[in-house]
Amino acid sequence: MTVPGRRSSTFSRLLRHGFTDPSAAERLLDVPELSALRGDSVLLDALGATADPDLALRGLVRLAEAQPETERQTFTTTLLSAKPFRDRLLGVLGASEALADHLARHPRDWESLVTYEAVDLHPGVAEFERGLAEAVDAVTLRVAYRRCLLAIAARDVCGTIDVAETAAELADLATATLRAALAIARSAAPADAAQCRLAVIAMGKCGGHELNYVSDVDVIFVAEPAKEVGDREGDEGKALQAATRLASHLMRICSETNIEGTIWPVDANLRPEGRNGPLVRTLSSHLAYYRRWAKTWEFQALLKARAVAGDPELGAQYIDAVSPLVWQAAERENFVPDVQKMRRRVVDNIPAAQVDRELKLGPGGLRDVEFAVQLLQLVHGRSDAGLHSGTTLDALAALAAGGYVGRADAAQLDEAYRFLRAMEHRIQLYRLRRTHLVPEDEPGLRRLGRSLGLRTDPVAGLNKEWKRHAAVVRRLHEKLFYRPLLDAVAQLAPGEIRLSPKAAGQRLEALGYVDPAAALRHLEALASGVSRKAAIQRTLLPVLLGWFADSADPDAGLLGFRKVSDALGKTPWYLRLLRDEGAAAENLARVLSAGRLAPDLLLRAPEAVALLGDPEGLKPRGRDHLEQEVLAAVGRAGDAEQAVAAARGVRRRELFRTAAADLIGSYGTEDNPRERDPGALVDRVGEAVTDLNAATIAGALRAAVRAEWGEELPTRFAVIGMGRFGGHELGYGSDADVLFVHEPREGGDEQEAARAANRVVAEMRRLLQLPTADPPLLIDADLRPEGKSGPMVRTLKSYEAYYRRWSLVWESQALLRAVPMAGDRELGERFIELVDPLRYPAEGLGEDAVREIRRLKARMESERLPRGADPTLHAKLGRGGLSDVEWTVQLLQMRHGWAEPGLRTTRTREALRAAHAAGLMAVEEAQTLDEAWVLASRVRNAVMLVRGRPGDTFPSDPRELAAVGRYLGYGPGRVGELVDDYRRITRRARAVVEELFYGA
Repeated sequence: MTVPGRRSSTFSRLLRHGFTDPSAAERLLDVPELSALRGDSVLLDALGATADPDLALRGLVRLAEAQPETERQTFTTTLLSAKPFRDRLLGVLGASEALADHLARHPRDWESLVTYEAVDLHPGVAEFERGLAEAVDAVTLRVAYRRCLLAIAARDVCGTIDVAETAAELADLATATLRAALAIARSAAPADAAQCRLAVIAMGKCGGHELNYVSDVDVIFVAEPAKEVGDREGDEGKALQAATRLASHLMRICSETNIEGTIWPVDANLRPEGRNGPLVRTLSSHLAYYRRWAKTWEFQALLKARAVAGDPELGAQYIDAVSPLVWQAAERENFVPDVQKMRRRVVDNIPAAQVDRELKLGPGGLRDVEFAVQLLQLVHGRSDAGLHSGTTLDALAALAAGGYVGRADAAQLDEAYRFLRAMEHRIQLYRLRRTHLVPEDEPGLRRLGRSLGLRTDPVAGLNKEWKRHAAVVRRLHEKLFYRPLLDAVAQLAPGEIRLSPKAAGQRLEALGYVDPAAALRHLEALASGVSRKAAIQRTLLPVLLGWFADSADPDAGLLGFRKVSDALGKTPWYLRLLRDEGAAAENLARVLSAGRLAPDLLLRAPEAVALLGDPEGLKPRGRDHLEQEVLAAVGRAGDAEQAVAAARGVRRRELFRTAAADLIGSYGTEDNPRERDPGALVDRVGEAVTDLNAATIAGALRAAVRAEWGEELPTRFAVIGMGRFGGHELGYGSDADVLFVHEPREGGDEQEAARAANRVVAEMRRLLQLPTADPPLLIDADLRPEGKSGPMVRTLKSYEAYYRRWSLVWESQALLRAVPMAGDRELGERFIELVDPLRYPAEGLGEDAVREIRRLKARMESERLPRGADPTLHAKLGRGGLSDVEWTVQLLQMRHGWAEPGLRTTRTREALRAAHAAGLMAVEEAQTLDEAWVLASRVRNAVMLVRGRPGDTFPSDPRELAAVGRYLGYGPGRVGELVDDYRRITRRARAVVEELFYGA
């Protein structure tokens, strides 16, 4: 019985030694099996040194209780007298509940931790094979495996081996286990064993000699007929069947759960064709697949391939045969985008709630280091065999030694990777479960922190160190690729090895640069020298180069950045903006590398780059604000040409603002995630460009009037928007469709008024199309009465007389988009009142008019589609394109607008929603037409952004097509998917058009 004073003293000692539940610990120390240890300060000191003293004590009690009566004295005596054994045993018990369970089931296995030679020297595969030699089935193999694992864990938690050596020993143990499992399988089926030669190729972390405590063991099986069998017909098939049975048995031995649990799953899904392909292939079949069908990621995976079990000669032949293919992978088209896409896919599949706890796959995690190192190996391993290592840290050291990675960067990354791998090991060791999630509970974090040597404040210390190392990985992940490129052309850090021009060119080519020599010249111009400008640009470029490489045209991005920097590099705010405003640099990189239009607009006035750093800078400005600025600029100008030049300058800047916001919304950046609603992007662009063009036309009108008549024209004058202009649906390459209407002022001369109106129209059009550095604004008045043969300007009465007497149905249809845009507002509103009865006829259209509209549409389809154009890919006139959707909507407006107020809108998407709400089409039909219209509109915008000139079809140039795809949300290598999706969406829309428009 324990006296109260002694209990209080023990309680305090237990707290000091790190126990979190001293009361429970006191009770455990009083169990009879530990009577010999009661009050022993050596034991308490040893328990206090473990990751979790409470866990270690519970495990020790269970192990002591499990000892046979005859062995208990030996166990306790050894525990007290042999410090190395005591540290190993308690270290394991304090770190691993699962290994404590194993020792409780197999109480004699503690003896494997006693012998110094068996524990503290570094065993190889042969030593582990001896430890597994007596296994005869899955159960005994599992027990022997855990016994060997116990020894590795003891070395690990006691610090006898570091994290890299632990991973290598785990891989060696896996190798020995695969060999033992294969031996069991062969002894169970000697006939199959005699029929074939089977080699087991380790992949992944096992192949790379860097295995976790708990991980799938990735393998590939290769087989050939046994040499004794000969070459009789059918021998290969029989050998493959026999090898498949052996391989399947091996997998079951390791993977299936028995009374001892499982060893680990054997995963053969990295084989050709994955789980859909045969489990076992011949060497020639493997090579045929890799030469013809394999994807980039499969060669990346083969980088770690290592023959580990089975026929050693066949395994060596396999490695010798596939190795050259691995080191040619960087020459494949879309090599780096393929690798990066695979990395992004991994990150995208992490549940959102786990991203912040994901040690392996999350941003700044282990996989970032591994992907970066493997990518550099594949790029430079073609010409440097010293990089041919499947082990991440060895490869990183080789990259640093060869100058492919900066030494300081490599050292920081090595330290971060070791820390993160140590965290991963200790997390898995606790319950021997395959997980990469950092614990959320306080006890788990405390145990993990203490296991890594953080004793003062384990939880806070762990979080601080983890975040620090993850931040290092995030920062260096991209920098690894680009920092040596700068060192190759700029001043080197002392002691650094220079990346050769050939290696620099190889890296740039692999990253998607078509002209690496030009890219290196740009880098030299940007990064060389000792100026503040060069120093800041050397800091920015590693990140910028990564963003450029993530685009469809890295060369254009880098060239554009050099031009902008040449223009603004001496301006203090420019470099400060890019350095200090996190979003500005990435926004600039996205804009410069996404096509021609936005960079051309920016380079005509580089100071507009300031918009990219202002949180409000990418928001479009409203019509009133724009018109006020334009009219003020016109008022300050000396003559009409200067006035419209000022107005066009505002338009250029605002076009850049709109294009930049569109690109960033479509591509997404770290601070601005991708806009998930394509329709919202189209609406914003349409509204912004419409408002901008309306304000510019108002400015041109004011300039033309002032040049000849001062402040007031002899006639009232209005500009009516038509077509997509009137619908607020303009794209970047759209003309402005208009009608001009005037009305002589009271008491004025009608002929003089008509001459003035025509002169002002001619002057406006001239001014807006003058050749300057700014993009022209083309005004198209072909929708006026009588088309090109009719007068350019009419009075309101003339329009009334014409429409009453001569108007054709297509003219009424065109008026559906009419809306006042500039000039005399009251006159514009009276024009709308005049045309409303034409575009929304009372009681709707007659059947003759409906037939006429259908006939006109069919004629347009047959006559206006450009010769040679693919009708399934023409965004305006093709199947299910803009024309199909708009004519269908407009027919419904003319038939039902008189009765349905919601249809009286100039905007296509609004009219679609109103038609559905009025029951004129099903919701599925409205959604189908809307999706096709939005996609076709975005295709036209994309073509203009990418090529810098308008177009209605997908570009034929592969790089331009890829850029269009990126804008539309299709990553590298997915342009075929884009075209297929476009055809599918527009085909469905055309089916709706056939029913609703043609009445089919």
